[in-house]
Amino acid sequence: MTTGSVFVGIDVSKAQLDLALRPEGRFSVPNDEAGFAQIIERLRVVSPALVVLEATGGLEIPLTGALAAAGMPVVVVNPLQVRDFAKATGQLAKTDALDAQILAHFAEVIRPERRPLPDTQTQTWRKRTGSAAPARAQEPARAHHLAGRELTHTIRESPVWREKRRPVA
Repeated sequence: MTTGSVFVGIDVSKAQLDLALRPEGRFSVPNDEAGFAQIIERLRVVSPALVVLEATGGLEIPLTGALAAAGMPVVVVNPLQVRDFAKATGQLAKTDALDAQILAHFAEVIRPERRPLPDTQTQTWRKRTGSAAPARAQEPARAHHLAGRELTHTIRESPVWREKRRPVA
């Protein structure tokens, strides 16, 4: 695969992370530190242009932090935008694997603006998560050690968080 031509969608559930890569590729890992390390290791090989996750009530936050700390081009998007995109492309079925594929397709076509963490936030995140050298996939983020409120605040205040409220019609 050509560097920069891979778009990744990650569907986050409590127990599992389903990934789809465009133009090709799919895999699943547990939603835990070991799973984060596997994702980072695999994504380093393909150098994705963009990784997209939906805001899912907070379940996405530890993974988002781990990806951002590892320097991955990650964006959290509004699930309503993705659902509208899925409907527009005729994708009405809904499973975790299909959701990951739709997210990867959304990343490729829509290309939501990448918002990397500023250097100071990256350094702070690495210190807080214990991921001092995120370039090494065997050192996953220790996001679960952070208090839930602190972790949520850190990610939601960072540029990688893209969720926007839709105006009420």
